[in-house]
Amino acid sequence: MANLVNLEQVSKSFGVKPLLERVSLGVQENERIGVVGLNGGGKTTMLEVLAGIEEPDSGRVSRVGGLRMAVVTQRGVLPPGSTVGDVVLAPLGVAEHEWAGDARIRSVLDGIGITGLGLDAPVEQLSGGERRRTALAAALVRDLDLLVLDEPTNHLDVEGVQWLAEHLVNRRSSLVVVTHDRWFLDTVATRTWEVVGGGVETYEGGYADWIFARAERSRQADAAEDRRRNLARKELAWLRRGPPARTSKPRYRIEAAEALIADVPAPRDSVALASFARTRLGRIVIELEDATLTTPDGRVLVNDLTWRLAPGERIGLVGVNGSGKTTLLRTLAGELEPASGRRVEGKTVRIGWLRQELDDLPVDMRVLEAVQDVAERIQLGDKEISAGQLAERLGFTPARQRTPVGDLSGGERRRLQLTRVLMSEPNVLLLDEPTNDLDIDTLQQLEDLLDSWAGTLVVISHDRYLVERICDSTWALFGDGRLTNLPGGIEEYLRRRARLADAADAAGSGRSIGSAAPAASASASASAVKGSADERAARKELSRLERSLVKLDDREKTLHAALAEAATDPVRAQTLGAELDTVVAEKNAVEERWMELADELG
Repeated sequence: MANLVNLEQVSKSFGVKPLLERVSLGVQENERIGVVGLNGGGKTTMLEVLAGIEEPDSGRVSRVGGLRMAVVTQRGVLPPGSTVGDVVLAPLGVAEHEWAGDARIRSVLDGIGITGLGLDAPVEQLSGGERRRTALAAALVRDLDLLVLDEPTNHLDVEGVQWLAEHLVNRRSSLVVVTHDRWFLDTVATRTWEVVGGGVETYEGGYADWIFARAERSRQADAAEDRRRNLARKELAWLRRGPPARTSKPRYRIEAAEALIADVPAPRDSVALASFARTRLGRIVIELEDATLTTPDGRVLVNDLTWRLAPGERIGLVGVNGSGKTTLLRTLAGELEPASGRRVEGKTVRIGWLRQELDDLPVDMRVLEAVQDVAERIQLGDKEISAGQLAERLGFTPARQRTPVGDLSGGERRRLQLTRVLMSEPNVLLLDEPTNDLDIDTLQQLEDLLDSWAGTLVVISHDRYLVERICDSTWALFGDGRLTNLPGGIEEYLRRRARLADAADAAGSGRSIGSAAPAASASASASAVKGSADERAARKELSRLERSLVKLDDREKTLHAALAEAATDPVRAQTLGAELDTVVAEKNAVEERWMELADELG
């Protein structure tokens, strides 16, 4: 395979800080490279040198002739005075009927959420996240040799991250992507670059392979500190204990790395932590009773919700944009009163709330002072640690702890915000997108801290790896006014969202070919159901159907597994096949009824 881009002995510094020192590497055809490393370590600089945005101080960058390349940075700069359509589609130079008839382009517009923004929307009216999505879509609709992306999963929800991963895997172009999303990295990357200490270490495979190989290199060099080795052991244990689909298989022998995880203790003692949580929290934590949550303009987000958080419960909260996740978290925190119903809080509850915004930091203090301003020492599990020790575990070296808060980068401010929340010794943690702007090493440290933290936890995150690791249950807001428990976790959430999307497409097709009279009749029928006693009965039936779907889905999986085992037994296989056909038919009937009710209830 030919190299598309080559870096030869490249060095680059900013001020007195060298970020790249005599780096040599290349990007080949059809190669997908994930770039990882500490915040401020040079990932973005390396990307910009590779793409030609920045010139190296020394060394040479060469690119194959006629290279078709697109670069999407974190800056989100769009041409002033343009619309979304101008940015995304105008560079293609084709007529509307041509791109509208291209399934690949339509898939990008829908998958990234551009259709929802509207092609006529002026770019000046877009938020930062919407600008990033627009720039990303403009790159993805093009036929390219090389795609260079810097943190593309920021501002995407769980569905968007999954769609982007599938799209990139199915593209024929090469890819270089900086990302802290470990599931995304494991799914997309065929090679991993770690930018560290001015150099770039290369590894085969994605996140799981990188973790194994890094542990093995540390063992061979015998240079890693005990803290890093213990963290690697716990991380490897999580990778081995998790679902097989979460990790990729190593492509080399790693017996020495396997020895690292022999006899490793459980990442967290759930029984001990639950007991400690009950001791500190008491029986009542936070309860919402018959609560209705609305937007400022009166739109109902969640209706008639009764939800009781238990001591030591760990909950991951997912949902579509605008479904009310942050509103629900604000209501749990007591900042927002429900439109109806009531909120009950236990007497011993101490809430730690991590917001998405970074407006609660004292910019006139130094880092260590800002942490000590909350507390000098805290109890974490069965250990007591100081403010400086906690700050160091979250990435602030002793030297960096003397830095003024106002001089910190966005990622460092996020880490400081986390440190201050944990130093307040809450027994209820509410985290709203805690992984934003954090590098992978800091994410590992955060998860290690939360493993040994006793208390109730509710986290909103698009980082499915984080949710799977630190949460014991997953709940979702589908935009239907209800909070739904998902026994199957994020995989079940994505399956349900796909079914809802298919149902919406089918309903849209049916309406487009029907006459106006049936449409008016359906509208009148829906209006008759809403606001009446029939609505309550319909919602009860909807809940019953959802429970049936979960059971039928589980039964279908069991039968598929049994069929695989009975491959050499024709009689048993025939019996199981007949039962499977019955289950699938029943499941389809239940799904059709569910879709019908969901459409009626709006």
